[in-house]
Amino acid sequence: MTTPLVKASKHDGAMVLELSNPPANTYSYEMMRELDAHILDARFDAAVHVLLIIGAGDKFFCAGADIGMLEKSDPYFKYNFCLHANETLCRLEQTPKLVIAAINGHCVGGGLEIALACDLRVARVNAGKIGLPEVSLGVLPGTGGTQRLARALGRAKAIELMAEAATFAIDEGKSLGLINSIIDAPAGEFRARALEYARKFVPPGKASRAVGFIKRAVTTGLEVGLEQGLALERELQQRLFEGQDAKEGISAYNARRSPQFSGK
Repeated sequence: MTTPLVKASKHDGAMVLELSNPPANTYSYEMMRELDAHILDARFDAAVHVLLIIGAGDKFFCAGADIGMLEKSDPYFKYNFCLHANETLCRLEQTPKLVIAAINGHCVGGGLEIALACDLRVARVNAGKIGLPEVSLGVLPGTGGTQRLARALGRAKAIELMAEAATFAIDEGKSLGLINSIIDAPAGEFRARALEYARKFVPPGKASRAVGFIKRAVTTGLEVGLEQGLALERELQQRLFEGQDAKEGISAYNARRSPQFSGK
């Protein structure tokens, strides 16, 4: 039996996807196919409200694409490999459920590109280096890095970091705005703490469907004009008004009690 490259598990509303390819959790076409399948599984599972992506072990979140595999591949395969990886991360980005990258170790190259496709990024204190140093290999960040880093940091800063092949510590990533939160926990406790963080976004405490629609409105709205973005926002709001959680939230507010959301 083949050992999975992405280990999936479900925990009371959260799906954990563990990238597992020692020693550096580098990804291949096979890993991306597994990740793609799990993303689709999460989309169709009404009991999954949030996804958490983490690397196996405590040294690497992901060091990017398997360079040995790329060296042996012809340009035709490389192009389609990049295309499929882009499609997989776009599917992750467009899934109307919150996705959190739990950065437990070095997160460089394609590893950071995976993290950039997530909605939030939390990291273990002193976990390691992050950055997009692909120019050192004579190539560019080809799994969305040039596009998502520029959207996250602005044109000039993104070009600077990629052109310099800069890698930097988690603290600097937090200062730049790439990391949302740093979890001060030893390596052995980080996964549990990250999962605890992720479960803040599941029912009954959080209206997860509204969180997913906020994600959709922001992600798509940033790519279209203001009027189109506002139109999308209105349509998503109307769908929420027709659901159970909006009724529960408004009722609980007026009754001065804590809401009990269902994610519907």
